[in-house]
Amino acid sequence: ATVSEPAQKCCTENIQPFLTSILEELMGPVSSGFTEVRSLFDKEVNEIIQDFQKTNDMTKLKENMDQLMNLPFNSVKMEPCYLKVNLLQELLQDLKSRFKVYHIDFVIQRTQNFMQELMENAVYTFEQLFSPSRQADPVKVATTIEKVKLRVLK
Repeated sequence: ATVSEPAQKCCTENIQPFLTSILEELMGPVSSGFTEVRSLFDKEVNEIIQDFQKTNDMTKLKENMDQLMNLPFNSVKMEPCYLKVNLLQELLQDLKSRFKVYHIDFVIQRTQNFMQELMENAVYTFEQLFSPSRQADPVKVATTIEKVKLRVLK
């Protein structure tokens, strides 16, 4: 009871007025990181479509799909996504001094983990939706891949 009132007063006066601007500032790099994940998924699936349209090779399509399933664990391809979030390092330094925010690396790492998880979910959903169509007529496969991609991106 003796701590509650001063703590609420401190939060109301020293933290709450800044929360909106802090969230806006932090969401820039986070949003751009997640947008990069979306773009990477889109680009990779488009490459699969283009490759299949050139070759009509179902074996190569399976190889490409296997590579897509490993995309979340491909640190080289995911790196541009992660780099977008590294901008939080600079933004959080200011918060660290003003609000005693610690564990900046943890915030960045968790955000990058969420990005990887999002990519895992995207490729898994893509594979689940596309899998029944794999045995379809090769003429329709590219169109089906595109439809499934758009569904996943929604």
